[in-house]
Amino acid sequence: MDEKNDQTDENAVELDLFGRPIEALKDRRGRPSYAKSKENQELVTVLRCANWSHERISRYIGCDEKTLRKHFSRELDAGADIVEAEALMVTYQKMRQGNSVATGRILDLADKAQLATPQRRSVPAPKAERLGKKAQLEQDAQTGHRDSGWSELLQ
Repeated sequence: MDEKNDQTDENAVELDLFGRPIEALKDRRGRPSYAKSKENQELVTVLRCANWSHERISRYIGCDEKTLRKHFSRELDAGADIVEAEALMVTYQKMRQGNSVATGRILDLADKAQLATPQRRSVPAPKAERLGKKAQLEQDAQTGHRDSGWSELLQ
């Protein structure tokens, strides 16, 4: 008897609220989402580094500008920085392997970076804390420091 119940459960059809059988969707509705790939990311990075406009890049890779901005915002914002950092890493790796040209290039960049950074100035002495009106008047009354101008009139 248990085998018969198992068979009826397997053959059972799900029904909706109106008692009709639920059918699977045959096709997905709407436009399929954009497929972002590693190759497209690198391409957008290089094109942006070459100062291509968003419109031109989107035409080249075959998507809308909004889609481009949605999926590739990092590459669009920092394309030149990404390419420069990768080029520096390649040069650094070659320097580590003993390439003298790469060593010279890295040292030149380090010198330029030191010249570009502002020299540290001496830290100014902290300013004395300003007192409020009442605290200043109390301090002046105790020290007799502040001349209120009455002394001239009284003499």
